[in-house]
Amino acid sequence: MTIRIAVIGAGLMGADHAKIVAEEMPGATLQLVCDMDGQRARRIAEACGAFDIATDPEGAIARQDVDAVIIASPDSTHAPLSMACIAVGKRVLCEKPLSQASADCIAVMDAEQQAGAKFVQLGFMRRYDRSYQEMKRALDDGRLGRALMMHNFHRNVETPAADFTGAMAITNSAPHEFDVVRYVLGTEYAAISAFQPSRSDARVAPVVMVLETVDGQLVNIEINNNAVYGYDVRAELVGELGTVATNNVAYTRMESSFTQSTGYDADWRARYYDAYRRQNRDFLRFVMTGEFPATASDCWDGYCAAIVAEAGVRALKEARRTPVQMIAKPEFYA
Repeated sequence: MTIRIAVIGAGLMGADHAKIVAEEMPGATLQLVCDMDGQRARRIAEACGAFDIATDPEGAIARQDVDAVIIASPDSTHAPLSMACIAVGKRVLCEKPLSQASADCIAVMDAEQQAGAKFVQLGFMRRYDRSYQEMKRALDDGRLGRALMMHNFHRNVETPAADFTGAMAITNSAPHEFDVVRYVLGTEYAAISAFQPSRSDARVAPVVMVLETVDGQLVNIEINNNAVYGYDVRAELVGELGTVATNNVAYTRMESSFTQSTGYDADWRARYYDAYRRQNRDFLRFVMTGEFPATASDCWDGYCAAIVAEAGVRALKEARRTPVQMIAKPEFYA
């Protein structure tokens, strides 16, 4: 059985997904690449051997020769395109966020529940990264004792746009941390505080958040979108019996002129390539079997990330600790 997949969005992420479908997913075929820019879609399609291109995403989703969909288009399209997939009964791997608006996430959840089955796998790929999986295993196996704190930092070389703001760091960058911390600790958030230091220039300063979980743990997250030196994401989990920390992945070490050094990547793509591959293969099994992957994020997880981000933006703007007020978790997602 071959699953024919449409990739919607031919930008950076869409190109990577198309490559993984074409080269790393036995049992899948890259059926088409869809982008509003037809020339960009054609470039990716030709590079990855797709059978066809399209410029209308809703039309691509409805096509009879498409069995499943990967959404890698702009954030604002994720919720409506996910709902379009649900409407025609096709499973979809949607890049994060499901939406930056929690109300939109609820609408997608409602559509999924009305359909009576899960259709949306959300692309929080860090759950598939070996370092976070080993961290979670150490906690679940009891080697750390009770979890007390988790420290996280997420640093990029520079902001993706000149008008990038501290609030955007919370809604655009931090959701990966919001989700993977929930995954590792197996808990929800009760409150969030957010702060920014002062820079000497006009660039957006780092955002530092402190989150309190419903189980009484503390989580700090630093999002630094102008770190300059490289792409760097790390985490440390502190328990009553010990700690476990992720390592920066470096395959070589240079020793020269009385110094020793390792390098950093310019962005996330190489660092998490294996996680994306594992995630996408899990999605393929989901499409084939209908069984939602145990590791993957679903629409509830997308809602949780959005509601925490909304509270974080308020906390930053109002300079106060802000409760995270979530709806009751539907039994459908239990």
